[in-house]
Amino acid sequence: VQLVESGGGLVQPGGSLTLSCTVSGSTFSLIHMGWHRQAPGKERELVARITNIGVPDYADSVKGRFTISRDNAKNTMYLQMNDLKPDDTAVYYCVAGISYWGQGTLVTVSS
Repeated sequence: VQLVESGGGLVQPGGSLTLSCTVSGSTFSLIHMGWHRQAPGKERELVARITNIGVPDYADSVKGRFTISRDNAKNTMYLQMNDLKPDDTAVYYCVAGISYWGQGTLVTVSS
């Protein structure tokens, strides 16, 4: 199973970014997916997750600002991030099931 993330970058506070994660080597439509992040000096944490049929769940810190979604026809999961804050600065990882992790994409929120 291979996971490839994209969409990270530098954004100003209050700005938006969309992360993508494309999965190959497995039946994407059967897999629960998620986004985790790790900020400098902090432990890795769950940001959002989505079941194989599209039911989302969010960490309290991102509720109302982030939206997780998936397109099973494209084997791709997304994370739309709005109203970004400096505390959102982290490496964001795509996770498939409980075992497969992407390489991570850096999101930096700074003016």
